[in-house]
Amino acid sequence: MIVGVFKKMVPLLLAGLLAGCGGGENSESTSQKEQAEPQTTADYVEQATFTSLDGDTVSVSDFKGKVVMIDLWETWCKPCLASFPTLQKLQEEYPDDFVLLAVTPGFTDTKEDARAFAREHDYDFTYLMDSNGLHEKVGVQGIPFKLYVDAEGNFIQKSMGSYGPDQDYKKVKEIIEKHKQQDEAGSET
Repeated sequence: MIVGVFKKMVPLLLAGLLAGCGGGENSESTSQKEQAEPQTTADYVEQATFTSLDGDTVSVSDFKGKVVMIDLWETWCKPCLASFPTLQKLQEEYPDDFVLLAVTPGFTDTKEDARAFAREHDYDFTYLMDSNGLHEKVGVQGIPFKLYVDAEGNFIQKSMGSYGPDQDYKKVKEIIEKHKQQDEAGSET
């Protein structure tokens, strides 16, 4: 009896092994998909796209020539909001060199929540929704969470949390100064 059961199971086991190992045409298409997908935090950030509050697609690459800070935030996050005046000040100090993308991951906030916040506050940020799941791809576990891209469009670093408005100001200013675009003579613009 055991031999009979074993004989019936062998073909099923072999079929399962072949399917599990990716034999056949599907393995090529899966492999091609994996190669086309970004694989690192840098790839995900540099190729990130978001949805504006008006429904337009906005890409990180749209801001080439400026240091970009992707600030993942929500309206209930007190440390996020505490740094907004500081970040506004930096945008005013570096209008040609820095842009803040205030990106709502949608943990609890909706597009309407972000829109209401933008209307009620006089910040000159680019408000966006994380419609393509960047926060999941880069492993965001909490907010505030910041991702930085240099003026050439290259990922610089990520950071979680806040050190308070004054320290956040110093840290972001240092990043802007170090990574803003330089003119052809090698001096900063």
